[in-house]
Amino acid sequence: MYKTNDMRLCQFRFKLPEELIAQFPAPYRDDARLMVLHRKTGEIEHKSLPELITYFDEGDLFVFNDSKVFPARLWGRKEKTNALIEVFLLRELNHKNRYWDVLVEPARKIRIGNKLTFEEDPAIVAEVIDNTTSRGRTFRFLTDYDNEEFVSRLYALGSAPLPKYIRRPMDENTQAQYEESFHDQPVREMDIERYQTIFADKIGAVAAPASGMHFSKHLLKRMEIRGIETAFMTSHVSLGVFKDIDVEDLTKNKMESEQIILPEAMANAVNKAREDQRRICAVGTEVMRAMEHVAGTNGLLKEYDGWTNKFIFPPYNFSVANSFFVNFYMPCSSQLLMVAAFAGYEETMHAYEVAVEEGYRFGDYGDAMLIVD
Repeated sequence: MYKTNDMRLCQFRFKLPEELIAQFPAPYRDDARLMVLHRKTGEIEHKSLPELITYFDEGDLFVFNDSKVFPARLWGRKEKTNALIEVFLLRELNHKNRYWDVLVEPARKIRIGNKLTFEEDPAIVAEVIDNTTSRGRTFRFLTDYDNEEFVSRLYALGSAPLPKYIRRPMDENTQAQYEESFHDQPVREMDIERYQTIFADKIGAVAAPASGMHFSKHLLKRMEIRGIETAFMTSHVSLGVFKDIDVEDLTKNKMESEQIILPEAMANAVNKAREDQRRICAVGTEVMRAMEHVAGTNGLLKEYDGWTNKFIFPPYNFSVANSFFVNFYMPCSSQLLMVAAFAGYEETMHAYEVAVEEGYRFGDYGDAMLIVD
C-alpha cells in the first residue's frame, strides 16, 4: 500500500478549525454522526451512529475497552502562599502509605517538602516527597481517613480528566445551548457521567476510551438482537494518548506504557471469530494497540496481563481486527497515525479533509468513523 517507510510527522498535519473541536458530548450517546470509510475503494458514506450495525452480521465481533476513568483532575492550595495548584492524579503507587504519582501545574512552584490543602476537604493534605519529571511529583497524602474512605473522598475532590483542547468559554450562548441539551445538569456532574463508557468496570484510566463512549444501552441491545457478539478487555489509558509527538522521524518516537489486560474469554472469542472469518471490529485505538501487542505471528491472541508501549504508524500490517471504530483525532496525534496505518495514508487524510468540509466534530466528545473493507 505504501511506497516508502520514511513517513514524517509533517505529513499528518492538517488545518482543524477550532469550532470543530467538540466541547460537549452530544445530548445522547448514540446521537453522533458517523462517517464510513471503505478502505479498499476509498468510498466515503455519511450516516448516523445507529446505522453502524447495518455493516455487521450475526456472529461478527466487537471488542471493547472496559477501563474506568477516575476523576483525576483536582485543585489544591499551597500552604503559606495559598497559590492555586492544578494536580493531575496519574496512578496510585502504594495503597497503604497513600503514595501517588501526579502531575502539577505550575510545576516551578512545587518542590519537595511543600504541602497542599484542599478547600473542599481540609482533612486531606498532600506532601511532596519526590520529583519524578519536570512536571511529575510523588505525593504522600496525610489524613485520618482509613484507606478506602480516603480514596473515595479523594475522587470526590476531582473532576473528569478532560483533554486540554476542551476549553469551554461559557458565554451566554454556550451556556444556553448546554442547558437546553443537558437540562441544567451541573457541568462537572455531566462530565463525570459522560466522560466514561456505560460498560466501564476496571478503574485505572486517566483518559477515556472515547470511541466506546458512543455506545448506549439501546445500541448495544440492538447489536445483541442482530446477533453481533461483544468481548471486553482492559487498557488503562494514560495521558500519553494526548502527548504531542515531538520528532519528525516517526521511528524515533516513544510511547508511554499503558497497562493492558486481555482475559482468556476475550482472547478465545477473537480467535474463534478469526478462525470463522467473521468481522472483528476494534473499538478505539487502545483496543487495536493491545491486540496487536499480544498477537502471535499467526495472529492469534492469548491471555495477557502486562504493559505495552507499542507505537503503530504507517506502514503496518495488522493481524487481528479487520474493521475499526474510532473518533476523529487531532492533527499529528498517535491515534491519527494508527488510523492511517489501518485505512491507508491517502484514504485517511482525504477522509479527514472531507470531515472538516462537512463539519464533523473532532476530539473525545466528537463524531465517529467506521473503517471497513
